[in-house]
This record gives sequence, C-alpha cells and structure tokens, in this order.
Amino acid sequence: MPGPTVDTVTSSADHPDRADVVIVGGGIVGVSTALELAERGLSVVLCEKGIVAGEQSSRNWGWVRLSRRDPREIDLMAASIRIWEGLAERVGFDVGYRQCGIVVPFHSAAFRDKNLAWLDYLKGTQLRVSAIGNDSVRDLVPDMNLAFDGALYSPTDGRAEPQRAAPAIARAAQARGATILTGCAVRAIETTGGAVSGVITERGRIAAGAVVVAGGAWSRLLLRGIGVTLPQLKVLNSVLRTEPLAGGPEVTVRGPDFSVRKRADGGYTVSTLAANIYDLTPDSFRFLRQFLPALKMEWSALRPRIGGRFVQEWRESRRPRAGEPSPFEKTRILDPEPDAAMADRALAQLAKAFPVFASARVAQRWAGLIDVTPDAVPVISPVEGRPGLIVATGFSGHGFGLGPGAGRLTADLVTGAPPVVDPKAFRFSRFSDGSKIVPLTGV
Repeated sequence: MPGPTVDTVTSSADHPDRADVVIVGGGIVGVSTALELAERGLSVVLCEKGIVAGEQSSRNWGWVRLSRRDPREIDLMAASIRIWEGLAERVGFDVGYRQCGIVVPFHSAAFRDKNLAWLDYLKGTQLRVSAIGNDSVRDLVPDMNLAFDGALYSPTDGRAEPQRAAPAIARAAQARGATILTGCAVRAIETTGGAVSGVITERGRIAAGAVVVAGGAWSRLLLRGIGVTLPQLKVLNSVLRTEPLAGGPEVTVRGPDFSVRKRADGGYTVSTLAANIYDLTPDSFRFLRQFLPALKMEWSALRPRIGGRFVQEWRESRRPRAGEPSPFEKTRILDPEPDAAMADRALAQLAKAFPVFASARVAQRWAGLIDVTPDAVPVISPVEGRPGLIVATGFSGHGFGLGPGAGRLTADLVTGAPPVVDPKAFRFSRFSDGSKIVPLTGV
C-alpha cells in the first residue's frame, strides 16, 4: 500500500566528485542539516536512495511537541520549536506549522500522577506546559465526551505537515547551494587510515572530509559496513487520515487509546499509542540485553511477531556480491503494510470521545518503521575512532518535531561551532562507555 503523497524535490543534475560534507538520508534531520551547513557556506551533497521524506519523515503524526518529552530532549525540543516558528519565512513555503496547543486529558489517577511528575522536569524553566483543571479542558475541547480529571496542556506545542516540511527544507537547501541527489543510494562509507574520506554511491565516489549518517532505519546497516555498531531496532506504527471534517478539535489531543491532530486540508491524522508492531529480526536477539529495559517498559504496547522481515534483514546483512545491487538500492522506500484494524480501532475510540468522528470517512491508511535506540533517545554525535563521521539517527518516533533543532546541532558538531544545546545525552559512546541506559518516556 503506498504511503502518503510527498511534495516533490527535483534531484540536482550533477553528481559532484567532492564536497565538504556528504549527508546520507533525505529525512527531516538530513535536510535540516543540509540547510544549516549550506547557510554556513560549506559545500554539501545530500544523497537519498529514494525520495526526500519518503519514509518516516512523511509518515509520522505531524506533532511538534514539548509536552511529555523525554527530559534529555527538552532543551533540544525548545530550540527546535524556536526554529519551527520562523521556518516558513526561512524556506519561503508554508509547511503547515501552527501552535495549536496539545491537550493530554488525565483519564486515570495513575496517568495523572505520571504526568504531574513529568512537570518536575520543567522546574526552573520558562517553558509553558502546565496541568489545567476541568473547566479549562472543557473550554479547549468542549465537545469531548471523555471522562477526565484535568489535563496536561502546552499552548506552544503544535503541528506541521510531514508531507510538506522536509521537501520545503530540501528545496531551500538547494537554493543556498546544496546538492540534493534523490534516487542515489550510498553503498558504503569510505575511510582512509580510520578517518572518513568520502562515500561510494551507486553513481560513483564523492570525496569528503565529513559524512553525516541521517539514514533513519537504515543507519545501522550502513554503519555496520565500516565496523561501527549502532544498537537500533524498528517498530511499526499504523496511521490513517480522514477526509475533511467539520466540527473536530482544533487543538491536538492525546487520548487513552487514540491521538488526533487536525491537518491543513481540514481532515485529521489519527493513530494510537496503545499498540505498535514489533517484527523480530536477527538484531532483536543481537541487541536483546541492551533493549531489555525498553521492552519491559513498552511490552504492553508492543505486538511482537515473526515473519518476512526476519529473513529480509538477515539477507540484507550479507555483503553484496560483485555487481549485485546493495540493499539500499533493492528497497528504495520502506513502505510496510499498515495494520488497518489497529488504526480503525483508534478511530473508533476517537469517535467515542468526539462523536463527530462517527461520520468520518477514511481517506488513506499507511504505516512507517520507527527507528529506535535502547533508551529511546537519538544519537547526534561524532563516533570515536572514526574522525569525520557524525551520526544523527535513532529518533525513536520523536524526529519530526526535533528535526530542525537536530539539524542545527548536527551542523554545529560538523563545523565545531558552539552547540545549540549540550550534546552529551546524545553521544554515541553512551552505549559502550558503561553508562546506564535508561528509557524514560518510550517511543
């Protein structure tokens, strides 16, 4: 089943043989990094094996949120929101960004306590997230038919359009001199004396002193080729969008068995936090120990299964034979089959909370593979022993909102500029330096 229709980015005509920086991956993090670096005067080539935002960057929910954010991501998210606020003017295109607010009703005492405890992470900051009473909840969502005892509310949280945002950023990067190559897979990262010296694409070599791996779910496989082990797994989430519908909520709402946000076209994006499909693969067993705390925390929301992905990823892990296409060329876009029943259950629960959705017409369903790390926090970091290599991946379902801020931090690390936020929490070495890996908020 095809995923959502994404705005087109025309591939640059030339395949340069040299650049200051090569970026692998045309999702929102990759294109945001390209824009930042191009604005700083570096020569940049971004290589995308499929189309810009063809995978998770166009398949996510479109939330731009600080509320309920992992505390290690709060500063980066605040920086990202500041970038989102001026993004349309910067790129010359409306990406659908609106600060509509996000409401998280307290549907149980335990859930209320958990959210009130999360607010402690914001003490001493000026970030605007608070607990509100029932009257305020009714003012924000007067038609909500859901039992609740207050809510978490962030007025500066919002939404944007995933099918527009990354392509608009990519086109802006092109306008500032970046080369954007679509349909151009990077087969391997090249090293000389242990240091990065370029990449080998399906069209030839590009020499570069720095390579940024922002390949989402593909990052582990690419890094494995140069002996770098990234603990990364994939979780499948299914989404649907409705036809335009009058009378639904203007604010974004996270309910007990549904999430809903209004779209620029007047329809709604609907999904659930209650269930994600987890396909067992060889890496599931390879990284079992590292992911065990996350699996315990998320177990009630996971539906493990074994099927075709086990064999597919086992085959992808083999080195291609001479003349054989790489896995990155065999699968240009990850387009998994959605779990229609799961998405439809979310819509049914939404209709109980907002009766207007009982008449909603489903326009499309799709699924995406979320790349996750053991602590559900991204890696935005150089890699020890591989000078010139920067990794920006593993966003664990949080990457769309974080994307512009992550791009700025990645560019800071590439250029040696003072980082927009402290990058310590995102260091690659946390998986090998004895640090305790603790998931706090999950996917």
